[in-house]
Formats: sequence, C-alpha cells, structure tokens
Amino acid sequence: MASSSADPPTPPAYELVVDLPLTVETVEYEQFTQETSSGFTRTTTVFHLSGDDETGRGEDVTYDTADHERLAEALDTGEFSLPLGEFSFGEFSAALDGLDLFPGGDPEREAAHDYRRWGVESAALDLALHQNDTSLPALLGREHHPVRFVASTRLGDPPTTSRVDAIRSRNPKVGFKLDPTPDWGEELVADLRARDVVRVVDLKGHYEGTNVDAEASPEFYRRIVDGFPDAVVEDPLLTEETQPVFEGEEGRVSWDSPIHSLDDVLARPWEPSWLNIKPSRFGTVESLFRVLHWALDRGVNLYGGGQFELSVGRGHAQELASLYYPAGPNDLAPSVYNEESLPPALPRGPIAVPVNHEGFGF
Repeated sequence: MASSSADPPTPPAYELVVDLPLTVETVEYEQFTQETSSGFTRTTTVFHLSGDDETGRGEDVTYDTADHERLAEALDTGEFSLPLGEFSFGEFSAALDGLDLFPGGDPEREAAHDYRRWGVESAALDLALHQNDTSLPALLGREHHPVRFVASTRLGDPPTTSRVDAIRSRNPKVGFKLDPTPDWGEELVADLRARDVVRVVDLKGHYEGTNVDAEASPEFYRRIVDGFPDAVVEDPLLTEETQPVFEGEEGRVSWDSPIHSLDDVLARPWEPSWLNIKPSRFGTVESLFRVLHWALDRGVNLYGGGQFELSVGRGHAQELASLYYPAGPNDLAPSVYNEESLPPALPRGPIAVPVNHEGFGF
C-alpha cells in the first residue's frame, strides 16, 4: 500500500478535498478488455459509485486479468462490497483502510493494492465533485491548460522503427516515449536519433517477472544515454556498475515504477529533477497530492504516465496533467494509440480542455 511519513502535514490541495460531503448508495462495475501494441491482453475494471442521482467512476488498472475476474465474481455474488452511506471524502477514504480490496486472495503483484485503491478513490472523488456541483479546477483554484502528449510504444522483436513510422505517418508532429531493450544496436539508435522525436527513454530497470523486464548493463545504458542526449532517461537500475553512466547526467533522470509515495521519492539516490506521475501508483488521493505539493515546491519537472487505461482512468490522468504539468512529455495519448492495429487517422495534440466540465477527468 502507499506509505507516508509519520504524521506529515496534510497537503494543501487535499485540505480542499477532504471535507467534501459524499453519499454512496450503490456500487456497480464494468470490465474492459483490449489487445495492446505491447503484445498482451489488457483488462481493467471501472467502479461505478452512485448516490443522490449522480455517479462517479474510477478505473482499477491492476495488470493481471485473474485479479479482475476474482473481483467480478465477488461483486456479482455479494461477497464483497464497498462502504455505503454518508461520509466526507476523507471519512470514505479512511473506511477503505481496513477493507481487503482483493476478495478471493492476494493480488498477483504487490503494486495492485495501490491500483485498486486508486480505482475506488478516484470514483469517490468523481462522485463527490458531481454531488457538490464542482470540479477540480474550481475546487483547487487552478486552471486547465491543453495537454501536450507523446506516444509510447515498443519496437518489436527484432526492434525496428516500423511502429514509430506508422504513428508518425498519422501524426507527423508527435514525440515518443520509447522502451529501449539491450538488442537496440548503434544503427537503430542513430536512426531514431536522426528523426529527433524521442523525448523519453524508459529503461524499466525496476520491473521483475514481467514481459518488459530489461537487463541493466553499463554498455546498454551508455548506448542509450549517449545515443539520446536530449531525452529524459526514466527508471535506470543503479548498481555499482551502472551508476557511473549517470555521473553528470542526474538532471536527466526520471523515476516512475519505484514511486508510490513521497517516502519513495525521498529515498532516491539524489533529489529528482524529473518524476513521472501515474495517479494510480499512489493509491490514495492524499498521497498523490502530497507528492505533487512537494514536487511543485521543489521545482521538479513533472509529466503524466499512462498504464494502458481503457476507460476513465486515462481521462483522470489527463485532467491532472492539464492542471499541474500540461507542457510535459505526457505519456497520455488517447488510448487508440495503444491499439495493436492503428486506425487510418490518430488524434493530434494537444488534448483540448473540455467545456462546462464537472466531476473528475476529461
């Protein structure tokens, strides 16, 4: 679960959310499934929390389909439900602290605890905003701005530029967040660098037991760091062998997978200059706002990250980007960019600000 320091001060943005009145009368859900360009079947669950003729929705982006199937069975049979009644938003969040959100067994991955908690809390936040006829910018005193986005993709096995070229043929001005692998040779790196489209390279050094694990070697890291001198370098695994590669390059390094709380941010080997903000990694709305407050206060560069959301989760992340880091290299392209087979046309950026907006999420 997302952790926090002992008795930390409440972040100012959360102070504006915590006392929102909230009524939850019913809980329903939807499941979504899509084949992705990364070669796996994505399943997510969207919680529908309703009360006072309003509905709030939040997306659980847990990665393992079996975890979603167990949840659906427990909800269908009535063996599991969420707290019902009248709360403040903070009271509802506290009621979740003692609730096992994974009926039928522990999740396949520890991080799923945070993903499901965010799915529920984001639905509750959406519902509370609707029930109080307001929105995040109105509540927080911030303005929406159009959201710049990049396209995220892997290059296949063996790696080629074909996916990059296919996306650029539909959106010539889009930048990219790419996931290098050790089989990227000098020729491929030079070919990509010549296109001047790579904004972020994600080394995925902190994944274990997934289909995106990447070996951390100084030779591989040096090829990427030197090959893309203007790109942000995300999630290196720093070891005695690899850390020297980043001497003098610390200001380009960003963190994503290890970050689930402010404590995790402060545990980095140096104070970060960049952070990838994926709301679901933080579990609770309070933990998310705690990191945002710290980062803005310290002048950290922020950008939003996607997790193959199939429904409202992408819109929630896009709205947060619009409010806090609209100009970043946001990995928040419309979900159609993740489809295995690209349509003839792709939406172009930036993502426009919606009109007459209430609730949470674009």
